[in-house]
Amino acid sequence: MNFTCYVIDDEPESVALMTEYIEQTPGLELIGATTNPLEALDVLTSKDAPDITFVDVDMRQLTGMELAGMVNLYTSIVFTTAFPEYALQAFDREAFDFLLKPINYERFLKCIQKAKRKINKNQANDFGQKNGFFNVKSEVKGRIIKIMFKDVIYIEGASNYILIYTTEGKHMTYLTIKEIERYLPKDIFVRIHRSFIINIDFVSVTERAQVKLQTGELITMGDHYKQKFLDMMDEHLIKSDRKP
Repeated sequence: MNFTCYVIDDEPESVALMTEYIEQTPGLELIGATTNPLEALDVLTSKDAPDITFVDVDMRQLTGMELAGMVNLYTSIVFTTAFPEYALQAFDREAFDFLLKPINYERFLKCIQKAKRKINKNQANDFGQKNGFFNVKSEVKGRIIKIMFKDVIYIEGASNYILIYTTEGKHMTYLTIKEIERYLPKDIFVRIHRSFIINIDFVSVTERAQVKLQTGELITMGDHYKQKFLDMMDEHLIKSDRKP
């Protein structure tokens, strides 16, 4: 299996170097490269988004940080930059990795191996999804709870814990919202806020920046997560061919 990659850097020589690294590494496939980040937006937010996107931080048309805020729900972002002071900000953007220029091939390979482990782990998680359930540890020591995906209404992050609201009740477990997100089927679960993941099967009404669930809860969408949710809902929207 090949892992797909995309390169965005406004310096042609940097694009050339990353292209060379990707093409000489077994198991990687370069599906695109550009010096203009605006050209990449459609690809990076599509169903065919690359597994890994290498993004320069400091670009003129659109900074790497701004771009990551738009696409990091679709692809794993690896920032590339000559400025180490950007590192903390990069991980605040949930970057997968941070490569400091000049980038040597050994460091690039370490990044790729880390990415492969993450992607393979996510694929392994598909087993539980196909079986329709997952297990979590209860707040009661020694107790394991089986939860059906179809019964989960929404999940709320609470520091180092999450609250899982289901049709059967509420469960607390020692996980972060980012950790549980990796295990959820992406066709029905979507993160709409830093602290909330919802099951779109339970969505009743979407209006402005709020989502109302069938159980009555109102959840405000975060600006960073709103567009992906709206895109998912738009896939189910019946539209008229007539002009209004």
